[in-house]
Amino acid sequence: MHVLIIGGDGFCGWPTSLRFSQLGHQVSIVDNLSRRKIDNELGYAPLSPIAGPEDRLARWRDVSGQEIAFHNIDLVTDFEALKIIIERAQPDVIIHFAEQRSAPYSMLTDRGRNYTVSNNITATHNLLCAISVAAPDAHLIHLGSIGVYGYASAGMKLPEGYMKITGYGADGEPRDDEILYPGRPDSIYHLTKLMDQQLFAFYARTYAIRCTDLHQGIVWGTQTSETRTHPDLVNRFDYDAVYGTVVNRFLTQAACQFPLTIYGSGEQTRAFIHLEDTIGYIVAASETPPDRGTRPRIVNQIAETSSIAQLARRVSDVSGCPVQKLENPRKEPSRNEFKVDHSTVAEFASPRFTLETSLAQEYAFVQALAESVNPAVFLPTGS
Repeated sequence: MHVLIIGGDGFCGWPTSLRFSQLGHQVSIVDNLSRRKIDNELGYAPLSPIAGPEDRLARWRDVSGQEIAFHNIDLVTDFEALKIIIERAQPDVIIHFAEQRSAPYSMLTDRGRNYTVSNNITATHNLLCAISVAAPDAHLIHLGSIGVYGYASAGMKLPEGYMKITGYGADGEPRDDEILYPGRPDSIYHLTKLMDQQLFAFYARTYAIRCTDLHQGIVWGTQTSETRTHPDLVNRFDYDAVYGTVVNRFLTQAACQFPLTIYGSGEQTRAFIHLEDTIGYIVAASETPPDRGTRPRIVNQIAETSSIAQLARRVSDVSGCPVQKLENPRKEPSRNEFKVDHSTVAEFASPRFTLETSLAQEYAFVQALAESVNPAVFLPTGS
């Protein structure tokens, strides 16, 4: 297949690009390097320095013998360039990672809220618009978020995107239907993912775009079999209070013997999935495209759920580091139930990496880089 990876320089995009290339597919990356620019804006840096895109791709060519094309364009401002790339490439699969991905960043400032909405929604729409005219048979795979449902207790097992309802006609007779689940996102970032859903539904219905929307849990784990082959291929590991996920933050705190800081009660439940399993499921999704003219396929791409307190205890057991609770700086429920239907990924394959089996290996990776950790970025500004 020819696989076009939008946002292929990022945390999930880079190792996904290498995996498809390793499997023998023709891979092209489109990225405007905005995530690197945000590092400069915030004054943060990933734990392990990452090479520039040209150096990364040259090293991959040396290591694997495979060529990956790279196009530095902005989906928001360079629509015509995007359309030309898609038209010339005629990709079989387009994987869309190109969105501002941090919920804390989207809520940090008015500028962050504005940028997240204008970037994410316009990027998604421009991509759909370009596909509809330049490669209408391509299969679009989007990395969404399980947070579209919202983290308040729903009182039910959350479905895979669609919810069965019964409405009533003017004659009073019941009508059964199935609609997109009416999510209640807790951040601007998650709100944009909810709005993406409506764009996918519209373009599938109106232009018969094939679309798979992966409602992703929190991705943990950093390296893959491909990124480990050379230091120039290493993936980014963010641990700061804005882009660092809770797993990364706990692991780096533990490596420095800094208390594992829980925001609020710790009874907030979240969904998790290892990076290797994420990529494996993306590959599986690419091999089973939906038919044209059907509604978007929505997959809850998670491996397990855990409360933040349970996660902290796991890291504490591995590292011996103590746990400390702080006042929660985020607007979120203090506790929640989070039962999620994820039967589709179970059909793809069973998860190979879990918090129970693989957290110690990830801690060893962080420990080896402990001298590079900057504890000043662990806590939110003002904490």
